[in-house]
Amino acid sequence: MPPTLHLDFSDLDDLSHAGTLLRDGGLVAFATETVYGLGANALSAEAVAGIFAAKRRPSWDPLIVHLASAEQLTAVAVVPVELVERVAALADAFWPGPLTLLLPRSSAVPDAVTAGRELVGVRVPAHPAARALLAAAGVPVAAPSANLFGHTSPTTAAHVLADLDGRIDAVLDAGPTSIGVESTVLDPTQTPMVLYRPGAVTAEQLTAVTGVAVEVFVPTGEARPASMPSPGVGIRHYAPRARLVLVDGTSEALQAAIASEAASVGVLLPQGWLMDGEVVVEDWGNWDDPEALAAGLFAGLRALDDSGVAVILCPLPKAGGIGDAIRDRLQKAARPA
Repeated sequence: MPPTLHLDFSDLDDLSHAGTLLRDGGLVAFATETVYGLGANALSAEAVAGIFAAKRRPSWDPLIVHLASAEQLTAVAVVPVELVERVAALADAFWPGPLTLLLPRSSAVPDAVTAGRELVGVRVPAHPAARALLAAAGVPVAAPSANLFGHTSPTTAAHVLADLDGRIDAVLDAGPTSIGVESTVLDPTQTPMVLYRPGAVTAEQLTAVTGVAVEVFVPTGEARPASMPSPGVGIRHYAPRARLVLVDGTSEALQAAIASEAASVGVLLPQGWLMDGEVVVEDWGNWDDPEALAAGLFAGLRALDDSGVAVILCPLPKAGGIGDAIRDRLQKAARPA
């Protein structure tokens, strides 16, 4: 494949070309409010197979289908009568936005999209680039994160090209993403509802909207299952090339960890924390602003990787809100290969 086209979201001709590529079975990376996704026509088994090949993604890991609007839901999912009110409440509250719902799939969805399972992940993204591209393509778009499988997720077009240049047709550049961690994934077909992946939409918000309790999924530890029940629940994921070490969320714990490492060290450092020793520092933002920490997480890990350090040290933010999503990503990224 020739070098990947670097298209500009603000250029109408580029946007139209990206839509045509998707409609014709090509692979296009694009910005969402969470991370950059790698899109293909969700109704084409051949196009979807291209995602798995480009990312080197195992077939047991399902994809999320992106829609231009909630009105398109019937193209890919069948909502049981008893769940119509619950799903409608969630869609009204959180779409467009960073919430993926696992719903019974329609017969139009290829097996590869769901890893052979009966539920398909669906969301309506809020980012203007994603919405414009979906409208231009005119088809539902399956899109996992636009990176090599297991690597740190991309939040800029440059991150996409670092992993996938020459492996995909195009990337539609719309600047850095705003949220910085992948969407919340929820199965609303069960009671209590099952939260498979934390994100910017929290369990408390989901319960407040539906009146239904939320149970958090706990992975079993099976590394290579026949299929995953949801995107984003792999035991090891989001990992930088360097060894990632997590420490308690204090400057004292971070300083002690620096002193214990013999290899070259990079630090994802909150603003105002002072470090002694020869380390490579990447500014992580305000420790008391978890939304800012989420937005800068993957970019910071990639920058430290690019510096060539052998070890990355990162303090673990407190739980609650989007802090749960940050902790989830870091804990999966830090697991041994």
